[in-house]
Amino acid sequence: MSQSFELKVLEDLTLNTKQVQDDLLEEILRVNANTEYLRHFLHGSSDKELFTKNVLVATYDDVKPYIERVANGEPSNVIAGETVTSFILSSGTSGGKLKIFPVNKIFFENLTFI
Repeated sequence: MSQSFELKVLEDLTLNTKQVQDDLLEEILRVNANTEYLRHFLHGSSDKELFTKNVLVATYDDVKPYIERVANGEPSNVIAGETVTSFILSSGTSGGKLKIFPVNKIFFENLTFI
């Protein structure tokens, strides 16, 4: 990619932040609506309004049991719509305890985009 193309993409993203965020939420919900975690709130729907109404801000401790189940060998769809390919560890600087985070191909695709 050329530098001018990359700057254009960055400019488009920053000028249209609301639309970018709405599109991203729609994609996240589409991919993850049928996970065990989100089914409790959305009943299989990927509706943004239902999500904002029913899903409160979650802490790590809220999702930790689901993450641990996948880390212990249960299927990825407990917490993720795409197959969990690995786990990363936090540095432990927040509260002094290491945290594990499931990652998948979408995570790595987004990481390389940045």
